[in-house]
Amino acid sequence: MAETPVASSRYGRSPVTPVKRRRLTIALTTLAVAAGVAVAATAYQRFEGTAVEGKTGAFDVLDDQTVSVTISVTRNDPAIPVVCIVRARAHDGAETGRREILIGPSEAKTVQVTATVKSYRRPFVGDIYGCGTDIPPYLRAT
Repeated sequence: MAETPVASSRYGRSPVTPVKRRRLTIALTTLAVAAGVAVAATAYQRFEGTAVEGKTGAFDVLDDQTVSVTISVTRNDPAIPVVCIVRARAHDGAETGRREILIGPSEAKTVQVTATVKSYRRPFVGDIYGCGTDIPPYLRAT
């Protein structure tokens, strides 16, 4: 008993009809657009403007173990307390001292704060590492 050969197995796949090709194109385009929207939404949520931003205003090396750092902190909501980390760095760029500063609620969106940072090596520069709204328990007011 001989089997009847199937055309698609002996001669390859059957040609894609124009309707199938159009549906496949629409499906792939829709999938690509959906993936692009998902990536854009994730990036926006992750990298949108932060609630608090800190910038180094000035620094002054006071002695071989101390630097004074002045920072400017801008908040979207000045009623929310924030924490900023300022640091001392040596000539080679290594962090040699660090201090966390609690900045309480204020009337102004932008405030300037000066803090001294102790260093275990001679500081070359003082700068800000960053600011955030997640205040550790040991800095919260009781």
